[in-house]
Amino acid sequence: MSHTDFTNRFAIDPMTAAGFGTDELRANFLLPPLFVPGRIQLHYTNYDRMIVGGAVPVSSELTLETIKPAGTPELLARRELIAVNIGGAGVVTVDGERFEAGTRDMVYAGMGSAVRFASVSADQPAKFYLLSAPAHTRHPARHIGISDAKRLDLGAQETSNERSIFQFVHPEGVKTCQLVVGMTSLAKGSVWNTMPCHIHDRRMEVYLYFDMAEKTRVFHLLGEPDESRHIIMKSEEAVLSPGWSIHSGAGTANYSFIWAMAGDNVDYTDVDPVAIEDMR
Repeated sequence: MSHTDFTNRFAIDPMTAAGFGTDELRANFLLPPLFVPGRIQLHYTNYDRMIVGGAVPVSSELTLETIKPAGTPELLARRELIAVNIGGAGVVTVDGERFEAGTRDMVYAGMGSAVRFASVSADQPAKFYLLSAPAHTRHPARHIGISDAKRLDLGAQETSNERSIFQFVHPEGVKTCQLVVGMTSLAKGSVWNTMPCHIHDRRMEVYLYFDMAEKTRVFHLLGEPDESRHIIMKSEEAVLSPGWSIHSGAGTANYSFIWAMAGDNVDYTDVDPVAIEDMR
């Protein structure tokens, strides 16, 4: 019996998005709940064929299964995968090799891999945030702890955006075909992320907001720079960002988010800056 649920998300162009109301914006860019106990949720997007999902093993292992939109007998037959744990201690098994994954640890599985997910304790299950993109070659499985990530401290208290960026995947570290993944944590008293903002038409992006109190919210900005929109988001929700869209936001308190990109290159600095005076 399958333990996987999936949706197929169609791509939206900027002219169409500009005419959306709140419900249409949320239906097309905000993903349904990713972390369902005992299930794997996968959302196949037509933005660079990225798959975004979640796996929450409780009393038994969950095996990564293929889905119809992928069109392959195994999901990773022509894909790579990154799983980031935001829950309790867990284990990711890649082709029989076990990788222990504490909270905020990442495991990479290369093209052709068979993957299983498990929690160390059913009382505090792991929550694996899943990201998969097409691959052209096989890279070895790797574990990257939060302490192994490349850290950048940016922003300032004066501009309400003091934050630390942790690059799990970067050119000097683990090798991937096209996935680039990292995490940003804002300092207490800071609420703005990625402002001044940018776009990068060579790559799509997806944000997962987490580490938020129950009544904390993030006002996530999207759309073209001169035609911006917003989606109000709570903890452990993910939002898609097409290559033509900004991706920025402000919260009612500090928070963390995982950002992931797929597209033409893995150059983190390949962005087109947007001046604040050009925003509308």
